[in-house]
Amino acid sequence: MSLAPVGRAAPATAVVRSQAALEWRLLMSNGEQVLLTLIIPLVLLVGLGLTDFVSLGVTGREARVDLLVPSIMALAVMSSAFTALAISTGFDRRGEAIKFLGTTPLSRTGLLAAKALAVLGVQAVQLVIIGAVGLLLGWRPESTGLWAIPVIVLGTAAFASWGLALAGVLRAEATLALANAIYLLLLMGGGVIIPADLFPGPIASVVGLLPSAALADGLRAALDSGNLAVVGSSLGILAVWTLAGAFVVHRTFRWTS
Repeated sequence: MSLAPVGRAAPATAVVRSQAALEWRLLMSNGEQVLLTLIIPLVLLVGLGLTDFVSLGVTGREARVDLLVPSIMALAVMSSAFTALAISTGFDRRGEAIKFLGTTPLSRTGLLAAKALAVLGVQAVQLVIIGAVGLLLGWRPESTGLWAIPVIVLGTAAFASWGLALAGVLRAEATLALANAIYLLLLMGGGVIIPADLFPGPIASVVGLLPSAALADGLRAALDSGNLAVVGSSLGILAVWTLAGAFVVHRTFRWTS
């Protein structure tokens, strides 16, 4: 048997798939990340669904739950694709795990793709659990929800690109602090829980252009109202954020801190 090298690198798709599988296992084995990406959204879903402490612009428990479930799904996507990914990547850079990847055929674009695929795998678990809890609370989606799939995929790409952009230039501790701060700001005023159209006029226009609001609006439209005009608008906004984030990652991401 010859032990001579084959003389060619593995296909780029195989490299990305292998890295995505590794990233998924790392994300699922981290207890703190699981807390951030699943437990917090579930607590908000149950707490806000069973009380009217926070006004959501609707009346009645069923209406609140119908509004909340897609909103909490958007929050889960944001927490895993942005906050958890940025923090884990930041500490990978500090531990020089990312430096090692820089010596492999995995490009910056390939790293983004692998991490986005891994996050989608985590989200599959998140969204099934959130949907099940929502059904127990009385959530009854009014449409098939097929349009939710491209909204989730593009929303994941948008937040993952900006999570990597953040982690690719800052030190791990700075990434941790800033990623959590952005997460809280978007949670409270980014159109995730409270829809953008409930904000005052000029502010509503600005909030509506944020990726958080676009993701939440798109999921609410896809899962409840079935308004394809809103879904299309959300996809357009998320596409712009995705392209901008991928460009920033390509130009600024550093393999070492």
